[in-house]
Amino acid sequence: MYKIKINSNFSAAHFLRGYEGKCENLHGHNWKVEVLVSSKALNSCGMVMDFSELKKITFCILEELDHKHLNELPYFTDTNPSSENIAGYIFSKLKEKLENKDCKLEEVNVWETDTSCASYKETI
Repeated sequence: MYKIKINSNFSAAHFLRGYEGKCENLHGHNWKVEVLVSSKALNSCGMVMDFSELKKITFCILEELDHKHLNELPYFTDTNPSSENIAGYIFSKLKEKLENKDCKLEEVNVWETDTSCASYKETI
């Protein structure tokens, strides 16, 4: 199995509904996003897929979140914008975009700080 990983980022504000503590207040993060894609075979160029193509697809999704108040976005009006839910959201959007590619989206990791990360991957 071959795997590639890209890193990207976005900045956004959010607050956690139903949470008691500092994070119940509006605050922001410089989120780091890691995307892991795999394939059993390499393409004719010897790659899982072109890094630049994966970065471009990821950038388009993160651009929807960048410099936004996440709680105000349609998806997060009913879903708490926790790191876990953000990872799941990005995963589902990426999965749609990669559907016709000869690779599999394995995992999305979302770092809200240098020391705190949430991940999403589908189980078989």
